[in-house]
Amino acid sequence: MKKTFLLSLSGMAVSLAGDYELVIEIPSLDVSEYHRPYVAAWIEDDGRDHVMDVALWYDVAMKNGSGEKWLKDIRKWWRVSGRALEFPVEGFSGPTQPPGTHSVALKDYLAKLPAAPDKVYKLYVEASREVGGREMLAIPFSWDGETLTVQSDEPVVGKNELGPISLQPSQS
Repeated sequence: MKKTFLLSLSGMAVSLAGDYELVIEIPSLDVSEYHRPYVAAWIEDDGRDHVMDVALWYDVAMKNGSGEKWLKDIRKWWRVSGRALEFPVEGFSGPTQPPGTHSVALKDYLAKLPAAPDKVYKLYVEASREVGGREMLAIPFSWDGETLTVQSDEPVVGKNELGPISLQPSQS
């Protein structure tokens, strides 16, 4: 079953016109040497072609850009986008995040995404942690230029490096 997000006010359906967010939970891990994960989020089309990057969390403040050295450990993202970029990238790069729930506003990204209601895009989230593991999750969705429709009711939940991830109407 597909989830279509619409807002109803006084019985009138109102499109959220691209005001959505990606919600990512980074779990708290009980390990002897904890390092915050590097996380990348990007969108691919139904032909598996990279469309755009949405977020990149890594050690942006490390001296001499040495945090960039570990970006290739976010393997899939590195192959489809990362190795072609110059860092830091304005607009979607940011520092690593602590355990907890974090959101990324998608309004500006969706405004650039071609409207194609019959096309299924995938929003990928990949995490890699030093002295830890690597995990990648995907949320299939369609976009008609105003309404984002998630293609499944099943929650998307990681097993180790990522908790639940979701696409939902913006809370702000």
